[in-house]
Amino acid sequence: MESIWTKSAQEFKTQHRTKELPKTVETAVIGAGMAGILCAWLLREAGIKAVVFEAATVGSGQTKNTTAKITAQHGLIYERLVKTVGARAAGQYARANQEAIREYGRIVQENGIHCGFKRLPAYLYTNTDEGMLRLELERSAVVHLGLPVSMVYQTELPVPVKAALKLSDQAQFRPLEFLHALAERMPVYEHTPVFRVRGHELVTNRGTVRAEKVIFATHFPFPNMPGFYFARMHQERSFVLAFAVSVKQILSGMYYGIDTDGLSFRSTGDTLLLGGGSRRTGTGCQKDSFAALRFEAERLYPGYTETAAWAAQDCMTLDGIPYIGRFSVFTPDWYVATGFGKWGMTGSMTAAMALRDMITGRETKKWQVFSPQRLNPRAATVPFLKNGAVALKNLLTPGGPRCRHLGCKLVYNRAERSWDCPCHGSRYSHEGKLIDNPAQKGLERV
Repeated sequence: MESIWTKSAQEFKTQHRTKELPKTVETAVIGAGMAGILCAWLLREAGIKAVVFEAATVGSGQTKNTTAKITAQHGLIYERLVKTVGARAAGQYARANQEAIREYGRIVQENGIHCGFKRLPAYLYTNTDEGMLRLELERSAVVHLGLPVSMVYQTELPVPVKAALKLSDQAQFRPLEFLHALAERMPVYEHTPVFRVRGHELVTNRGTVRAEKVIFATHFPFPNMPGFYFARMHQERSFVLAFAVSVKQILSGMYYGIDTDGLSFRSTGDTLLLGGGSRRTGTGCQKDSFAALRFEAERLYPGYTETAAWAAQDCMTLDGIPYIGRFSVFTPDWYVATGFGKWGMTGSMTAAMALRDMITGRETKKWQVFSPQRLNPRAATVPFLKNGAVALKNLLTPGGPRCRHLGCKLVYNRAERSWDCPCHGSRYSHEGKLIDNPAQKGLERV
């Protein structure tokens, strides 16, 4: 199942695909998705020679499956952050994501990139009394943090809405066209998987490269230790349909439902993206989430014609804040960008800005909220215990096949014809080919 971005973007052809690898680099970025390419781009703007290594091709990982909303409105997050990590840290989070939107606009304008970048509002909406109360609590928190929000009671959606929280001046774009425009202008080595990193040495299928700094931008970091990211994250899948709509049905904003089974809406040209059905990877695999979305699409847009259907996979941290910064206290020259939740576009740019500042020695206090070494027991304890219980259960469950990451029992996903790991989110095709990390190898047999 391909996203509309994959179908519409021109194939990226790098000049460095077959050239000999460099022996040494200043900064090696592992992963050529949105986070990796942006990290390399901002570092090169700052005078650091950054090189990107990609196991497959540019944008072939999770970036191609995004709904491409560039927004600081990440569901009902700010009221929760104020309670769990404090107003100061919540403010850092809000300002970083707002700055990420402006940075996208700057790069697009300065480099003349044609990717449909457009400013528009984002909305959280509800059709329940409980939801209205939750929106009001969120509004109070967001106003205190200085974001331009307002409550509205009518929208352009084809679903009943009692209230919606509007955040002005957000953005959307076509992600792969943006990504390829940047990648064409810097050294990217495709089909060059990094198997392991030993200190400053990257071992690839084409030889060893020495780097002064290393950035892991591989969606889910593949080294288990140090860092122990596998114990601090799980992965979730969510589902998207694309179909053509009339001119009158084109939306002028982006929408995210906060109610149970709430839907996500955004337009791109005359195409509507309808999203929903989020669940932990490896769970609910007997349910066809696409069928549920198709039911909603037919109910809301009778006679619709589907043009694409795909699923996104997202890394979820314990406290809902990405891990951006030094990989661990034991690896001072390793950096990581992961755990963006369902908001990978602003998360990727935030990571690029933060890591640029850390590597170049700029002021870094404003990025402390994202530190991978942070301790937020109030927010993280329950999710940590839950993740541990899921992992233990599936490690002890007999039978096979088993995940090549840490050996958890896989679950067959009938709707997507894949083998999914409930522990840490690795996925394999029906035949056993690796689809999603943290595993690095496919199944020997199914």
